[in-house]
Amino acid sequence: VQLVESGGGLVQYGGSLRLSCAASGSIHSIHGMGWYRQAPGNQRELVASISSGGSTNYVDSVKGRFTISRDNAKNAVYLQMNSLKPEDTAVYYCNAYIIDGITIKLEDYWGQGTQVTVSS
Repeated sequence: VQLVESGGGLVQYGGSLRLSCAASGSIHSIHGMGWYRQAPGNQRELVASISSGGSTNYVDSVKGRFTISRDNAKNAVYLQMNSLKPEDTAVYYCNAYIIDGITIKLEDYWGQGTQVTVSS
């Protein structure tokens, strides 16, 4: 199983970006999915999460600006980021709890990370 992210880049203050993450491989089912970020010198933090049923959760600093969504048919999760600020600059990681189609075990998977840079 592999998670592949896309959509990062450089954007100006107040701009928008949309991150995408698709899971591939031998997948039985996908449970919770989420986006984390890590800025230099900081610990990795949970930005947003979404359950298999669509319930969402956000860190306070992004509420009202970011929206997480998922497409279960595509095994994908997205993060729409609006009104971006310089403090949003970080490497963003996709995370998913996936039941492997071969082992039938629940495993925690991570993407490779995508850089988001917001200039002031």
